[in-house]
Amino acid sequence: MPNSQANPFLRNFLGNAPTWYKLTIVVFLLVNPLVLLAAGPFITGWLLIAEFIFTLAMALKCYPLPAGGLLAIEAVAIGLAKPETVYHEALVNFEVILLLIFMVAGIYFMKDFLQFTFTRLLVRVQSKIYISLLFCFLGAFLSAFLDALTVTAVIIAVAYGFYDVYHRYASGIEASAKHDLVDDDKVKEIHRQELKEFRAFLRNLMMHGAVGTALGGVCTLVGEPQNLLIGSIMGWHFIPFFLKVAPVSLPVLVVGLLTCVLVEKLRLFTYGAQMPGNIRSHLLETEVKMEAKRGKAGKAKLVVQAIVGVWLIVALALHLAAVGIIGLSVIVLLTAFNGVVEEHQLGHAFQEALPFTALLVVFFAIVAVIHEQHLFTPVIQYVLSLQGSAQLAAYYVANGVLSMISDNVFVATVYISETKLSITETLSRIPDIGMTGAQLMEKLTSTVTPRAEVYAALPQQAAQQAQAVMDQFDKLAVAINTGTNIPSVATPNGQAAFLFLLTSALAPVIRLSYGRMVLLALPYTITMSIAGLLATYYLL
Repeated sequence: MPNSQANPFLRNFLGNAPTWYKLTIVVFLLVNPLVLLAAGPFITGWLLIAEFIFTLAMALKCYPLPAGGLLAIEAVAIGLAKPETVYHEALVNFEVILLLIFMVAGIYFMKDFLQFTFTRLLVRVQSKIYISLLFCFLGAFLSAFLDALTVTAVIIAVAYGFYDVYHRYASGIEASAKHDLVDDDKVKEIHRQELKEFRAFLRNLMMHGAVGTALGGVCTLVGEPQNLLIGSIMGWHFIPFFLKVAPVSLPVLVVGLLTCVLVEKLRLFTYGAQMPGNIRSHLLETEVKMEAKRGKAGKAKLVVQAIVGVWLIVALALHLAAVGIIGLSVIVLLTAFNGVVEEHQLGHAFQEALPFTALLVVFFAIVAVIHEQHLFTPVIQYVLSLQGSAQLAAYYVANGVLSMISDNVFVATVYISETKLSITETLSRIPDIGMTGAQLMEKLTSTVTPRAEVYAALPQQAAQQAQAVMDQFDKLAVAINTGTNIPSVATPNGQAAFLFLLTSALAPVIRLSYGRMVLLALPYTITMSIAGLLATYYLL
């Protein structure tokens, strides 16, 4: 940016983001009002969406909240959306906001138990195929009930900790001394090849674990933020959500696990790297020392965390309360029984989720623009004009492609809300329903009244038409959920867990670049996306 070094305001604008990125955002902000005057709100709205997707795609250059937030504020300022509409969107999705605030923070206090589990796997299981499968499966299982970001954070912490131990050993550096893990200058020559192999081994495991979080995340109401968003709009609790999505999610899970075995066995796409025996022996000694240092108090904390983990699974399965409230109960139980009683200790738990929570509300501002300007109406109407399985496949592909380049939560938010509006209009055209389409939609997506009771209260012909419309709406919701969750493993742009891994302190240490991550994800992208599409077309 011109004179950015001389002008502190320009230098501070968007911080360390590249100058070309800052200039691009400034151009966006200047052009939008001019386009609004020249071409009207519809064209400007689509331009705004493209600009916002750009900020999501460039998340590695600058976290999307500042730049995307500026675009959202401008959109409201120039009249593309009302502040009341933005507030309404946030209010409707309040359960998702609660999930992000309390559930992610709750799982933070279970990190010791999760870290203990993955540490045992890393040092005790010797078969590379077996440990890869376990990392992938555990990532899937835990993400189905917990939070994908936290599960990824735990895997990263385990890998980073052990890499640190061995890198210090290979460099002859004391455990207490400052040390740069990216710098290999001090690594002894005899350890260099082993260290290179260890990096490749960790890259493989990190990707298996990260893909696992996507495999499990698609299956349940709490697996990913957009799942709860879709579930709340459809009126699905934990078990109904699982059953609705299962025809697509379970075949994809099987295909994903088989892909894990295949790439390791055939050493495809740089998979198949082994952990050198010397490193395994050294890490095993370290793990034994860590176990001894834990003591009785540490073991008691692990037991409490395991018990609360069981409570979490049972409470979610039985829908004993809203997901965010269950997360809050996890925070209370773990902090009370494990002695976390100081405010600064509690504060760390909320750091991971709040930036994304704020970004989600910015998403809602863009969604408000889409609603008020009816931007997606032509697209949605075209797709809905297709029939049966072709319609579902089109939804899956459209959501999948967008989620590869953009954030999958944003894509799901747009598609499910716009589809609901279109389906509501269809319901309103059914004769003799005795109410508005919106009122009927509210009854049919209620979490309290079963749909069968609502149908029974309608005239027979109206009930049959309404049931056919809602059955298709259910399938479209599943196509949106699976379309945004599965193909989005292609790049770090779509999956928050992937982006979290790429921007973590571990990535430069194990030489995990954007391109390398895309390459490692490629076999999963191909097999899982195709399996999801076929399941959507033939099994829904």
